[in-house]
Amino acid sequence: MGYALDGFVRAAAVTPVVRVADCRHNAERILEVIERASEEGVRVLCLPELCLTGYTCGDLFLQETLLASALEALSGLIEQSARFPVFTLAGLPLAHEGKLFNVAAAFCGGRLLGIVPKTCLPNYGEFYEMRHFSPAPPEIRHVSVFGQKVPMGAKILFQNEKMPDLRIGAELCEDLWIPVPPSSFHAMAGASVIANLSASDETIGKASYRRNLIAAQSGRLVCGYLYANAGHGESSTDMVFGANNLVCENGRTLAESPPFGNGWAAAEIDLRALRHDRRRLNTWKTDSAGYEIVPFSLDTKPKILRRRFERHPFVPSDEGERKERCEAILDMQVAGLEQRLAHTGAKAAVVGVSGGLDSALALIVSARAVLKAGKTLSEVAAVTMPCFGTTGRTKSNALSLCDALGIACREIDITNSVMAHLSDIGHGDDARDVVYENAQARVRTLVLMDLANQTGGIVVGTGDLSELALGWSTYNGDHMSMYGVNAGVPKTLVRHIVKYVADTSPPDLMAVLTDILDTPVSPELLPPSGGDVGQRTENIVGPYELHDFFLYHVVRWGRTPSEVLGLCRLAFEGRYGPEEIKKWLRLFYERFFASQFKRSCLPDGPKIGSVSLSPRGDWRMPSDAVCDAWLKELDEM
Repeated sequence: MGYALDGFVRAAAVTPVVRVADCRHNAERILEVIERASEEGVRVLCLPELCLTGYTCGDLFLQETLLASALEALSGLIEQSARFPVFTLAGLPLAHEGKLFNVAAAFCGGRLLGIVPKTCLPNYGEFYEMRHFSPAPPEIRHVSVFGQKVPMGAKILFQNEKMPDLRIGAELCEDLWIPVPPSSFHAMAGASVIANLSASDETIGKASYRRNLIAAQSGRLVCGYLYANAGHGESSTDMVFGANNLVCENGRTLAESPPFGNGWAAAEIDLRALRHDRRRLNTWKTDSAGYEIVPFSLDTKPKILRRRFERHPFVPSDEGERKERCEAILDMQVAGLEQRLAHTGAKAAVVGVSGGLDSALALIVSARAVLKAGKTLSEVAAVTMPCFGTTGRTKSNALSLCDALGIACREIDITNSVMAHLSDIGHGDDARDVVYENAQARVRTLVLMDLANQTGGIVVGTGDLSELALGWSTYNGDHMSMYGVNAGVPKTLVRHIVKYVADTSPPDLMAVLTDILDTPVSPELLPPSGGDVGQRTENIVGPYELHDFFLYHVVRWGRTPSEVLGLCRLAFEGRYGPEEIKKWLRLFYERFFASQFKRSCLPDGPKIGSVSLSPRGDWRMPSDAVCDAWLKELDEM
């Protein structure tokens, strides 16, 4: 099941089966493609270069019979395609004022919208296009086709009046392969989707290069990119064409028909995400001088969103990629801490070890950092500080982890210190309130800071990105350190990094890390219940996998509450119901806004991914901002 959401358009790059120089046949096959595209919810369709005639016609392009046949086929195709709500770009040869052009014809709703000629004509290797065609004229002309005046030129964009974010530009094959392609100018003029009508033959290694080129161009231009390649039915006299079609978006390949596949690649392009990134990137320049915007009207909102979104956007789904990312993150954390230790001349990395995930990762990073700096593990000062809520399991894991890493661990029971402090302020230790809980966290931080002074070291923070987003830390308690190595790592990713270390470690370290992974996440600030943890974080604030999903889409892409909720329902279908998701999303917004004051004075820590909440870098937000508008939208859904 899918959900209809605004801001997406389903687009496709498709290769019809052609017969060389048989325009009538080709138009019939193209119409079949348009009909199927319509049935599958495609609203923007890109077809290959010269698909109405076939790319491999050679000197037949100079035959008037072929040119007339192509125009006649286009006219009938436009008329027949009026039944289908699909904006289409198809290739053909077009004669104008004594010159022949290799063009893309844009049509929709039974109307020809414009003609985009090819700018760069290859005349090397196997290509001889300048033998037949002329490059696009430098200015837009208005030509008469089928009794109507339409613009013809390279600087034409087609904009949907019902979805203004959908602005389409076209280029043809070789146009993309030059140093500054026309699509670069199209994007600067506001094109959000680029369609490339191509006839790129297959040679060894070319498909990989082509794929990288197209994905990179979509990333460079922050756009959707449709690439439709010639294939089935083209002449094989000297070349073969593989119908290697792609749909890319902002550096990612969303869909591909591999060489000699079925020639069909379709996906939803996220126009609002593209708009968000262009707004965010202040180096993005706009220049629409010389462009003509041609309007068309089409309902492009997908009735069902088929695109899938990762449940865990911070965690690669591919195991190999996940391992590489875990190691890369460890390298970044280690590099940051090593530099801080060297700069401060610190003699020790002081780490509070609780037996939980975050402190385990911080300890692993600290151990690697001192070893990389050419020092010994004796310069990692680990300390565990049991109190009211500490269970035997977590205390044992804290000690076992240090032992497995070869790090001496000091145990300091803070129970008496906390009770004395509560007594000093006249607070009974039987009141299980926020004072009772936070006193423990602050006493632990006091101990760590004093140990840092005692050893000439620095306190290594353990809190992660997800906790920063939710404000799930005690202000001036675990909220504070001298360098926060986990500040850029969300909880779902912390888990995978620890698992990666476990999987690549000797048996004793693997065993303790595995048990830490199996331990419920808890601050352990309330007494245990029957030997088990008295607090389970996810019972209080909700599942971290949901909050990390919210965090990614709210901060990275600026999505609205309705968009986040819709995408989350799609991603977690069958795992969480809509009301449960809505409940935790509301809590996310409330806590995220209310906790900014904690993030406004964060310790230093390395940025790891595309989402960071550092007040000195990626996230600048007033501490007294209110979330009423976000909650209002959520409540009205």
